[in-house]
Amino acid sequence: MPDDEHLITRIPSDVDQPDKIAYGLTVRQLVIVALTGGIAAGVYALFHELLPVLVTAAVLLPLVAVGIALALGRRDGLSLDQFAFAALLFARTPRRLVTAAEGVSEPPRWCRLRGKLPAPLRLPVRAIRTDGALELAEGGVAVLVETSTISFHLRTPAEQAALVGAFGRWLNSLDAPAQILIRATPIDLGHLVQGINERTGALPHPALARAAAEHTDFLEHLGASTELLTRQVLIVLREHQPAGGRRRPRRDACATVVLRRAAETEHTLAALGVNARVLDASAAHRVLAECLDPGGWHPAPVALPDDLITSEVGQ
Repeated sequence: MPDDEHLITRIPSDVDQPDKIAYGLTVRQLVIVALTGGIAAGVYALFHELLPVLVTAAVLLPLVAVGIALALGRRDGLSLDQFAFAALLFARTPRRLVTAAEGVSEPPRWCRLRGKLPAPLRLPVRAIRTDGALELAEGGVAVLVETSTISFHLRTPAEQAALVGAFGRWLNSLDAPAQILIRATPIDLGHLVQGINERTGALPHPALARAAAEHTDFLEHLGASTELLTRQVLIVLREHQPAGGRRRPRRDACATVVLRRAAETEHTLAALGVNARVLDASAAHRVLAECLDPGGWHPAPVALPDDLITSEVGQ
């Protein structure tokens, strides 16, 4: 058997597609087409004796075209009706949001308000625990696992088959929701160039110093001429809160379960040669800040209640 046959696996490309009911159309598409046809038939029955044929056709053809476009069209991976509904929700969403856990208070009666009050900002993460677990606003707990990448195409077919099999076993072992997020972030070579320049003077031979200088010139030219990106792979593991019981013990139990699952993921991926680590509170805070505000300035997170705050005063 050739080695390439180990990697042949037939996976249907439409596993997430809704079921086709009739004429290659889904239930949603059939409902939209039926409603469009019913409205067009009702308009024709009411006005075909009162209006000329051309006027009736001019009214019905755009209606039918819009219905067919909503039923069959797609935009950005969504059907046009879902896309239009999402656009409507976005248009009605307040643009000014403020951090107000208890809601925005109404102004007093004597205050004349121009415009609308800002809406409270509802983030998906309610709090970050000291162990790195994220308490979600909708309930449950999530943990972030940062992983490295491997050179898959440089492996032999047998090694590739082993990697695919090991990764498949990890996927089959999942019994709770998991998400794999791949982020592309810009990388700055300034700190690397600065580090090389600081150590160039301590090199034992002039040839090494010249090579280091040429390398820093190459890095500076590369950073100035090309937009460099680095890839970050995150695995998000979630655990929903069970029904019943007290709130805090339930969250503690969910955090314990999802942290144990994250540790198992870390050990399983290590067998593939993937370096994985569970993000602690500070690292999770940094990742969330970068995801919410890519490329922005993110100061250090606030100190924890039991942290010692110190300051340096110049002598």
